[in-house]
Amino acid sequence: MLSGAPSYTGSVNKGPLLTEVGVVGAGPVGLAVAWRCARRGLRVVVYDDRPGSGASAVAAGMLAPVAEAYFGEHELTALLVESAARWPGFAAELAEASGVDLGHRTEGTLVVGLTADDLTEARRLWAYQQGLGLPITPLRPSALRDREPALAPRVRGGAVAAGDHQVDPRRLVAALRIAAERAGVVFRPARVGALSEVDARITVVAAGCGAAALTGLPVRPVKGQVLRLRAPGGGPPGFRHVIRGYADGESVYLVPRDSGEVVVGATVEERADTEVTAGGVLRLLRAAVELVPELTEYELVEAVAGLRPGTPDNAPILGTLPGRPDVVVATGHHRHGIVLTPVTADLVTELIVTGEPDPALAPFTPDRFPKEPRWN
Repeated sequence: MLSGAPSYTGSVNKGPLLTEVGVVGAGPVGLAVAWRCARRGLRVVVYDDRPGSGASAVAAGMLAPVAEAYFGEHELTALLVESAARWPGFAAELAEASGVDLGHRTEGTLVVGLTADDLTEARRLWAYQQGLGLPITPLRPSALRDREPALAPRVRGGAVAAGDHQVDPRRLVAALRIAAERAGVVFRPARVGALSEVDARITVVAAGCGAAALTGLPVRPVKGQVLRLRAPGGGPPGFRHVIRGYADGESVYLVPRDSGEVVVGATVEERADTEVTAGGVLRLLRAAVELVPELTEYELVEAVAGLRPGTPDNAPILGTLPGRPDVVVATGHHRHGIVLTPVTADLVTELIVTGEPDPALAPFTPDRFPKEPRWN
């Protein structure tokens, strides 16, 4: 073990193991934890039979601590802001370690309302966000179109969150896999059905929705349908900012990529299937085209659904599993898995190495739920 490794790590009675950290789940969070631990000198094995096939394969990759700040989620918002602040350094370090361009873009986000009712709803949220001291600035329709001429003339108004950026989650997973392998992480293509199958002193459960069966924690699947369009002629999309909008009461986001791709999402459904439905596609396309009419000429290249790992309070579950000092949980990120990847990896790695939880973990620990978790 590393010098200064946590006392509880050395006290776990699992025999003379070569593996110090076993990570269950090879999505962005699990891979980032594995990479960080390996960089600290720990011997790490990642268990996943389908790396990168979970929620991150569908995610849009918005780094949006401002636009994603919702009523009553003060502690979560603070964590989002902290993690977003770490993203530029994290992205630069990961790009250097992997040689992969993450598609990290910093043009900012426009939040718009199509109708008067849509704008009223958006303004309520902006007032709340401004009350938290978050940087969101209302704009008149003319100022919006100066920034994005592709917006529909009907758009009644909006705001800019200049610090809300984006990254390509699929590139992120590829980069983390390469960086982790170069740091010495071993990958085991296996599905873990019980914690006892992980042969390591410390087990990190970063298995998304699969964490519920492994730990008994209240992590549930929340279905999201997402579309991917491509700009005609192989060129870039006709807009640069991420656009988040309300169109006749329907919420939608549009994320432009340098490759010409536009990600359109996403539905929020309390269901556990991954079927793409005609109704879901219709809702997303109708709202998207209402905000940016030129999208009618874009090619529809993918329609896909994934399952976000949701929790009762919409916040992640981070920390040691009650009664199991050898198990650390890093799951339940719901719609925030990409933006929270850097801070989750840093906090979990520090907990493993030092044995001391950072105070920032306190609102998100597994023991905040009333029922005792059950593990297998």
